[in-house]
Amino acid sequence: MILADQELVSRSYGVSDILGQTWKGASTPAESNSKENTMQEKIREVLSGVIDPNTGKDLVSSKALKKVTTEDGKTTVQIELDYPAKTQGPVIEEMVRAKLVEAGIPADVKISQNIIAHEVQRGVKVFDSVRNIIAVSSGKGGVGKSTVSANLALALQQEGAKVGLLDADVYGPSQPTMLGITDKPYSVDGKTLEPMIAHGLQVASVGVLIDPDQPMIWRGPLAVSALQQLLKQTNWKDLDYLIVDMPPGTGDIQLSLSQEVPLTGAVVVTTPQDIALMDARKGLVMFEKVNVPILGIIENMATHICSKCGHEEHIFGEGGAAKMAAQYGVDLLGELPLDINIRLSMDKGEPIVISEPDSKVAQVYRDIARKLAIAVSKKNKDYSAKMPSIKVSDT
Repeated sequence: MILADQELVSRSYGVSDILGQTWKGASTPAESNSKENTMQEKIREVLSGVIDPNTGKDLVSSKALKKVTTEDGKTTVQIELDYPAKTQGPVIEEMVRAKLVEAGIPADVKISQNIIAHEVQRGVKVFDSVRNIIAVSSGKGGVGKSTVSANLALALQQEGAKVGLLDADVYGPSQPTMLGITDKPYSVDGKTLEPMIAHGLQVASVGVLIDPDQPMIWRGPLAVSALQQLLKQTNWKDLDYLIVDMPPGTGDIQLSLSQEVPLTGAVVVTTPQDIALMDARKGLVMFEKVNVPILGIIENMATHICSKCGHEEHIFGEGGAAKMAAQYGVDLLGELPLDINIRLSMDKGEPIVISEPDSKVAQVYRDIARKLAIAVSKKNKDYSAKMPSIKVSDT
């Protein structure tokens, strides 16, 4: 009986030895981890040579390479962009896949975006429901600032962002007309207003609260107070960007909003004429004085496109915004033409990026929107939401 037990034990050890020899041909957990790490290092090396055509940076140093995972022998590369690029995602995905195939690395490629809140003026808290607020300003009226604001907001949305638009031009609120808004706002809780929805945008404007023919005869402090209420008491819903169509000039409203609203940055709209550029410089300097970074300059009506023959010419001058951008060390985000279709589309309540999404002008707006979002992404992140709050209580 004892011998039988010993024999059984001996046989059991023999089976283990055989299995052990089989296991030697397979990877141990340590070896698997080593192979996975080697694969990750190789992928990082390959992708350090892939340049994002929008940012000009490689996918590794820009931290766009989020994660590399291997499961059941299948490798997945996750790229996370910090700007909305719905139209550019497939382009970058194809670039990454081609580079990996060239290096002999079969892998799935997934592109996503993650737009975060960025730093604002010191002492001003970022809104919980709005990650980035961008002021669109001009030194003077008549340069097409409101048209640019509406199309820019819609272009950001088309690139995959959640966007809102605040019409802060209280003396000449034009966004309801430009966006085709005819309804009146309503409140669910009796304390806050629900944003109007136009072409998918969340919109707030004094223009929907008053009679269209009623002039706004308000002094500066009253106008500022009304705008702050409209901004803070609108129930914005999880916005990546809120575009603020500022009133023209550098008066009380502009100064108060720049000091009290958490602005991620400002965009200055101008036309090529010297008189417009002179006023635009004043607006730019005002933002600098209140520590609001300039995200870029947009030159509107840069060229005129003939509706009959398509001929393009610089009827208002040439290169003014580019010189201004170089003078102040800021980016020229783009140049927009003076095109009759832009005006016709706004009068119908369907901005050109909606009415003619495949047009050259709509493409220029999307290019400008993407450059603007990238300018925002370069700013420091906002960590105020992660900071612990301090409460003082009697014990």
